[in-house]
Amino acid sequence: MSYIILAIILALSIDKASLTGLIAHPARQKGLFACALVLALLWRIKAGIFPGLDIHILGVTAVTLILGWRLATLASVLATALLLAFSVVGIESAATFIILTALIPIYFSYLLFIVVYHALPRHLFIYIFVCSFLCAALANCLKIFVGAGYFWFIGSYDWVTLTENYLFLSALIWFPEAMLNGMAMTLMVIYRPHWVRTFYDKEYLSQ
Repeated sequence: MSYIILAIILALSIDKASLTGLIAHPARQKGLFACALVLALLWRIKAGIFPGLDIHILGVTAVTLILGWRLATLASVLATALLLAFSVVGIESAATFIILTALIPIYFSYLLFIVVYHALPRHLFIYIFVCSFLCAALANCLKIFVGAGYFWFIGSYDWVTLTENYLFLSALIWFPEAMLNGMAMTLMVIYRPHWVRTFYDKEYLSQ
């Protein structure tokens, strides 16, 4: 079932225009593969007590802001394929892994970016601290809470186990997640703003 849901999500997310643009621009391909490699490395470093209840830096907020949500989705698929190739993720759990670890945080990050873009002043400070720093922290916490709900729903763990061994970890991971994404986006918009698809110099630097 999880693979069917994943296939539907990918079919709705990756359109012909994005793939055509990706094929036509080698620099965009390099950016996509670089982001996929970074995600795979981040997801490889994890900690946890019980199977499936892992915490790690996601990094998807920065990737979403850099590539846009469609190519960020593709980058997460490539990252998961790398983890599959090196047996870090099992084939039976790969679909669930990518939905919880990547797709939900990616769509949340882009949705928050859109809301902030239209609701708040378009200022560099707001872009870095709200769209990058705060959004990354919330995205990782969301991943943990949605993951806990999923494992409770399918009966893998009871709610007490999840609360005492997983949910409380959101209080530990939010800050490093926020710092990494915030610092990454700060460096990107300062030194390589033309690489960031969601950053518009004339709007964010004219305030």
